[in-house]
Amino acid sequence: MILLLLVLGVVVPRPLLGRTEAAGDGGSRQILLLANAIHTDIALPLDEELRAEFAELAAHGFEIGNPSAVYLVVGWGGRAFYVETPTWSELKPLPVLKALTVDRSVLHLDLAGEIPDGSPFARRLTISEAGYRQLLDHIGASFARTDGKVSVIAAAGYGATDAFFEANGAFNALLGCNTWTAAGLRAAGLRTGWWTPLPQMLEWSLNIQR
Repeated sequence: MILLLLVLGVVVPRPLLGRTEAAGDGGSRQILLLANAIHTDIALPLDEELRAEFAELAAHGFEIGNPSAVYLVVGWGGRAFYVETPTWSELKPLPVLKALTVDRSVLHLDLAGEIPDGSPFARRLTISEAGYRQLLDHIGASFARTDGKVSVIAAAGYGATDAFFEANGAFNALLGCNTWTAAGLRAAGLRTGWWTPLPQMLEWSLNIQR
């Protein structure tokens, strides 16, 4: 039964019929889908438009204006596991338990340099201008806000260029980081599988639903 659900999650398209609203004709924007064994991120090429879009993050110590940064990398996930597990060697039982049940969510933003074509962890995707706008809206709507302002998580981060922010939505293993990424790609006009909780499932669904 579980195997059947996994197969259906990949092969049943979402949206089921027709194209997404932002599909458009052709494409003029390129983004990257980054993946490891359990997690996916979306990497957006940094330009003045994108820096202006997320300019408010600078007030929280996130250097969106860093001239040496090439990509803004965005991911969504469970607070305990994401924040408390920068490396596998630091894995703890409680964050794993929360990831397998229900946890609060966070957004993780990082700045990256050049990502060469052909990198095994990166897949280049082309989307329309309308799709790009809707992807930015998807990311923006994922920030939890208090009095209209985003909330950075103090003393959380993996290095000098990243930060965690409070996010909307509850996290669990069935509707987690990879389903959030898939929703973002659909907002951008791409078709994915109906349910893709694992990075490889999302990759397969993008191949099938082209």
